[in-house]
Amino acid sequence: MTSGKDAPIVSVSLLALPETTPATLYGLYEVLLSVGTAWSELTGEASDCGRFETRIVSPEGEPFTTTMGIPIAPHAATRDVARSDIVVATDLTLSPHVDPRGRWPAAAEWIGRQYEQGAMLCSVCTGTVLLAEAGILDGVEATTHWAAAPLFKAYYPAIDIRAERVLSRGGADGRIVTSGGSASWEDLVLFLIARFRGEAEAIRISKIFVFGDRSEGQLPYAAMRRADRSEDAVVADAQAWVADNYAAANAVARMVAQSGLAERTFKRRFKTATGYAPVDYVQTVRVEEAKQMLETTREPTDAVAHAVGYEDAAYFRRLFKRKTGVTPARYRQRFQSLGRIGRSG
Repeated sequence: MTSGKDAPIVSVSLLALPETTPATLYGLYEVLLSVGTAWSELTGEASDCGRFETRIVSPEGEPFTTTMGIPIAPHAATRDVARSDIVVATDLTLSPHVDPRGRWPAAAEWIGRQYEQGAMLCSVCTGTVLLAEAGILDGVEATTHWAAAPLFKAYYPAIDIRAERVLSRGGADGRIVTSGGSASWEDLVLFLIARFRGEAEAIRISKIFVFGDRSEGQLPYAAMRRADRSEDAVVADAQAWVADNYAAANAVARMVAQSGLAERTFKRRFKTATGYAPVDYVQTVRVEEAKQMLETTREPTDAVAHAVGYEDAAYFRRLFKRKTGVTPARYRQRFQSLGRIGRSG
């Protein structure tokens, strides 16, 4: 996978039909549109990972109203989309007692053609029916909403439905990815981001949209807003020094000494310019660096503490929990598991 400016655009087609539930459709669209841009806008930190070119498509390409009464305005008709890298069939409002076979011939034919041309095919919830209609799931392990499992047993018995799974990757080359209930689109979109734009971006997007276990509140997701370089030259120099020397001992005292200002004057100017007291600024930068290490390495917590400037690992653990709401070990567990989602399924 190539990242940054050299990363090729990855095209995504979100298939919309009258039976489509708009929440999933527009949720996927918003999140994919945020990849490569939202993190830097929110935090000031670059996330040069590349983009997705995402569009909503339908067989006719004209605006329509769903069976739920919500309007959808597609960007294109399927006949005008020669090839997509990724096709997603989102969940549908279906009666478990109605035979779905033959219901969407144009959409099913287009899905099958996309697969033949190398696209990764994905589904959310009952959208798996559309992949079944395309004839690509026979003998393949797939998942869907648990309540739709009897429908598959009745009408598509050749498909190996694993309704206990949230995400299932199948096919000879892993190009078929199905997900379970309607909320599982969050797992699917993180999978796609990790797979095509990197695990780090999947973690960043999970923080922006607060995906995953929210039982511990929002603090584990929050990130420092990187202050722009201050117009106050003294403060700007201090910021630059901290960026390169955040692990240095007595960081605040050294910033004060380098500024040539009285301590109270420096602290006042620093707080005015950045919104942080100098000690809080240093601590926050250190915790952000620790987060990166916990997300991407297997270094023990004591080693992480030392790397970001704390000889007293117990103090670091207390500080980290105060800043993030969780222990370093819990933070690692949460976000390394999100990072690995691109290799799962």
